[in-house]
Amino acid sequence: MLLLFLFSDSFKLGCSVCSSEKPTAVIDALVFDPPSFRENSNARPAPCCTGNSSIVHVELSVKLRLLVALYSGCHIALFTVGKKGLKQPGSIRVERWLNTDDAMCTSVASEQQILAVGCSRGVVELYDLAENMRHIRTISLYDWGYSVEDTGPVACISWTPDNCAFAVGWKFRGLTVWSVSGCRLMCTIRQTGSNSASSPMVKPNALKFEPLMGGTSHIQWDDNGYKLFAVEESLSERVLAFSFAKCCLNRGLSGTTYSHQVLYGDDRILLVQPDDADELKLLHLNVPVSYISQNWPVLHVVASNDGMYLAVAGSHGLVLYDLRNKRWRFFGDVTQEQKIQCKGLLWLGKIVIVCNYVESSNTYELLFFPKYHLDYSSLLYRKPLLGRPIVMDVFQDYVLVTYSPFDVHIFHVVILGELSPASNPVLQLSTVRELSIMSPKSPPVSMRFIPEQPDKGVLKQETNGSSGLSSEQPSRCLILRTNGELSVLDMDDGHEHALTNSVELFWVTCSQFEEKGSLIKEVSWLDYGHRGMQVWYPSHGADPFKQEDFLQLDPELEFDREVYPLGLLPNVGVVVGVSQRMSFSTAEFPCFEPSPQAQTILHCLLRHLLQRDKIEEALRLANLSVEKPHFSHCLEWLLFTVFDADISRPSASKNQVPQKVDYPKKSLLEKTCDLLRNFPEYMDVVVSVARKTDGRHWADLFSAAGRSTEMFEECFQRRWYRTAACYILVIAKFEGPAVSQYCALRLLQATLDESLYELAGELVRFLLRSGRDFENATSDSEKLSPRFLGYFLFRSPYKRQSSDLKSNSMKELSPHIASVMNILESHASYLMSGKELSKLVAFVKGTQFDLVEYLQRERLGSARLENFASALELIGQKLQMNTLQSRLDAEFLLAHMCSVKFKEWIVVLATLLRRAEVLVDLFRHDLRLWKAYSITLQSHDVFREYLDLLNMLEEQLCSVSDLTLQNGPLS
Repeated sequence: MLLLFLFSDSFKLGCSVCSSEKPTAVIDALVFDPPSFRENSNARPAPCCTGNSSIVHVELSVKLRLLVALYSGCHIALFTVGKKGLKQPGSIRVERWLNTDDAMCTSVASEQQILAVGCSRGVVELYDLAENMRHIRTISLYDWGYSVEDTGPVACISWTPDNCAFAVGWKFRGLTVWSVSGCRLMCTIRQTGSNSASSPMVKPNALKFEPLMGGTSHIQWDDNGYKLFAVEESLSERVLAFSFAKCCLNRGLSGTTYSHQVLYGDDRILLVQPDDADELKLLHLNVPVSYISQNWPVLHVVASNDGMYLAVAGSHGLVLYDLRNKRWRFFGDVTQEQKIQCKGLLWLGKIVIVCNYVESSNTYELLFFPKYHLDYSSLLYRKPLLGRPIVMDVFQDYVLVTYSPFDVHIFHVVILGELSPASNPVLQLSTVRELSIMSPKSPPVSMRFIPEQPDKGVLKQETNGSSGLSSEQPSRCLILRTNGELSVLDMDDGHEHALTNSVELFWVTCSQFEEKGSLIKEVSWLDYGHRGMQVWYPSHGADPFKQEDFLQLDPELEFDREVYPLGLLPNVGVVVGVSQRMSFSTAEFPCFEPSPQAQTILHCLLRHLLQRDKIEEALRLANLSVEKPHFSHCLEWLLFTVFDADISRPSASKNQVPQKVDYPKKSLLEKTCDLLRNFPEYMDVVVSVARKTDGRHWADLFSAAGRSTEMFEECFQRRWYRTAACYILVIAKFEGPAVSQYCALRLLQATLDESLYELAGELVRFLLRSGRDFENATSDSEKLSPRFLGYFLFRSPYKRQSSDLKSNSMKELSPHIASVMNILESHASYLMSGKELSKLVAFVKGTQFDLVEYLQRERLGSARLENFASALELIGQKLQMNTLQSRLDAEFLLAHMCSVKFKEWIVVLATLLRRAEVLVDLFRHDLRLWKAYSITLQSHDVFREYLDLLNMLEEQLCSVSDLTLQNGPLS
């Protein structure tokens, strides 16, 4: 029989002065640094001293030895806990008060040492527990258009087990998951705008399918962070479960995945891959049931350096996946598999390194398996470790292992023999470096070797398709600490150089991508954090990691704050991220789907090279990228960022008198334009940038890019008419209205000849508008413009036959408007003469040409039909009435012919359309026309298809005639 005894005790959480006899110490006991807070806190005593506040929430962090208490008055108290648990109840005292007036809930991230405070304002405030409760940042939905009126106050907060993200539930509506840096990873609240990647436009009644519409009362993550459980405030009898996929954050004991961007769920792998069109897609790869059913869940995933293999580890053992052959590789012996508790994975060439925890002895070891055989009989090496490792990394032949608190060991691996099943390879492991670093800083969560920079340029062309990897031992590594500080460690002297803070993850890229066609070779590393994505460039000086130009950042490389970066695709030249999308089906709730996003990095690399006068390297890199998607967008973004930076510089520095030099140095804007001139996209890129910037700054742009009229002329000669049209406004600004009208008229004629009627319509509207403004001007140059434009009045391939039939209204128009109208009428006559009726309809719709007025003037001219039979046959061939668009065009023309009572055209078009009611209405007033029509259709075999229409017309006309005889003659 088992007896359980319960000992009860109670105590009051009070400040350290409540029982003290020294009232003068109250202020010091109630507050903490900084001093400014002390000065402002005299008027308000602690909640425990007022006697009118109760404790509503308590949270204990054993790792931090911290107890957090939330009082009903929205105040937060922090208590220190002993190493072996709570102190004696009578000695527990408040040591710090957090100065807040609207705290509703709290949650502690022990790993990150962050306190999250949910507020009645609907926001979450993050505080750094390691730095005396320093405020870090505010997280809210305000930027997405939602305020506290929409969500209500924060009701609950829950951190993921690894403290990399936290979930926030609101009292009135919704649930959101954020990363530490403030990236919105998931949100149940639908975005009403169409510009949000997470929320496509749907019907308004779809809101009823939104989960947690009644508010969130409780949330909790599972032990591995794959599922988030939530209880709705208004439906507390059920629990909602949201499944998540994790990013490979390159932290701790697992290696860095460069060749593939990987997400993984509890039983599957999600690979981000470009398809045939270089568009990113997600490939779902299910882990075999035979493995995952016994070793659930997936805990570690790493891709090999060549991108051909994945190593996947669950609670025990591991499996390998061959991406090329689509095959899984298992341990043949299940007992061997169960002996492995994988705590981390690394790839060293064709070898997978497993950090194994030996439960029986409470020790750790490294196991080296060849990828071709998972079995202890093929084990290449077993390396016992000194303790529990906290960080590991591998580069080429070197393995880094770091122990707590900060002891670094570097091993060198040598393989004797060929790594293949047919041979008997031998692996030798030697320790080449040991460091013990004494530092008060927070412990590292990630460390990566920094390869030594080569002496020559990294963009040299490979002669054999790839360059050999140097086996030189790296002497530096990057360190990311739990507090987000990123630094460089010199392993020769142990010196650490701080770089930046607020970093969440980073990727070392230099010398990682050696394959031909890689676009990421000019980057040392990238990092992501609260500031967004930042790029760090290599420098080849004597001390490359301390030079000022090395520390340059690229704020242009920005994702939306709902896209979380995963890594790089070097051959495509993009940074890959993932965001949440909603898809609605017949289910009660929408599906939350991860969606890959891409952000190009090419413009950053080119600007970096141009800044350092590496013109040839920049051109070579751009040529490598010509076939890549969005190449034109990259060039445009490059020119825009350079130009924007140029016009944003203080005017004083721009207006300084340059010093006399033998060869004036080109500006970055000029060097950028020189680079872009090597590509056919140049003309379009320049004018696109001009359209995106204020016209007041165009002079700066075109002084570097070239004269606008010359660029227009080049586009015109190359028949790039759409791009040429964009230069018209620029020409009007710099060269005056006369030149812009001249260019626009030339372009109008060319676009009409090429049947680009929508573009022609835009030019017509510009010409008519500017022509009216032109007539109001009084300068001599403007008065001469009609003579200047006269050449374009009749340039159509068709020479008008009835120009003498024009109405006097054309002569009354201003010369500029008359020039436009003459070009349009000339083209209309050309189309009408050739019976290009589909083009005529498109022309009329695109340019808003007055077809009715034209037909009234041209009844005896270009619009005249000489012979009904030949006209019916020709127009039938031109219109091809078996297509819907041709029938619509014929209906359009018939309506206009009826409005001007053009009988010849009405008969032809109504016959083609088989519009019997139109023909009957016409023939009953003109029986001679009916007889001629009937004889013509019956006497030509080509019109045999219309005999049924003829019989129908005859019957209807007979009935009309009988009715007429009864009621009297036709009027």
